[in-house]
Amino acid sequence: MYEITPPGVVMGLAWTAMGGSTLFIETRIRKPSTGKKSEGTLEFTGHLGDVMKESIHIAMTVARNFLNQEDPSNSFLIDSHLHLHVPEGATPKDGPSAGITIAIAFISLAKNQPIRQNVAMTGELSLMGRVLPVGGIKEKTIAAKRVGVNCVILPEENKKDYNDLPKYITDGLEVHFASTFEDVYRICFTPQKKTSTVHHQKSLDLDISPPQTAPLLSKNID
Repeated sequence: MYEITPPGVVMGLAWTAMGGSTLFIETRIRKPSTGKKSEGTLEFTGHLGDVMKESIHIAMTVARNFLNQEDPSNSFLIDSHLHLHVPEGATPKDGPSAGITIAIAFISLAKNQPIRQNVAMTGELSLMGRVLPVGGIKEKTIAAKRVGVNCVILPEENKKDYNDLPKYITDGLEVHFASTFEDVYRICFTPQKKTSTVHHQKSLDLDISPPQTAPLLSKNID
């Protein structure tokens, strides 16, 4: 869908009944600011369920607080009228596992800076900025590899799930495990040093993509 992701667009990973899938979180300014001192607004579309809507509100709160610490002069997320969309609008989507993806998309838009390219991520986000574990790690990892992603960000608490995957799935992937939103931010916006976990073996064709009509349903760990 994107050869190069612009500011405000981030690739996430989803779990479906048919397997893993990638999805994009898109954010843009909905209408120009009036210049008056009033709080901005947020609209979201994409056939989203209640849990995902809650996750969007949490992500906005985390992003606002984080940006206030990183760059107090940047009030973009407070003043602006924003629109968040998850493409394939006819497909229902729900669950909390896009939390870190949504928050990073907000930060990217506020900074007017694209994140590091060819990165996909999954992780629930708590109100205090903790990255919580999610389900479907195997399926999501396969989905990332299937579309050519070479770097994935996963919750620290899912490290064992990832390490249990067979080599033919993890081969060629650079993986980062995050426990806080700050961890995710540093990975996305800091030039990458060659210190991450990378597996080197001949890649296999894992063409097990679900039909395009399959629901993109994120899933958290029970």
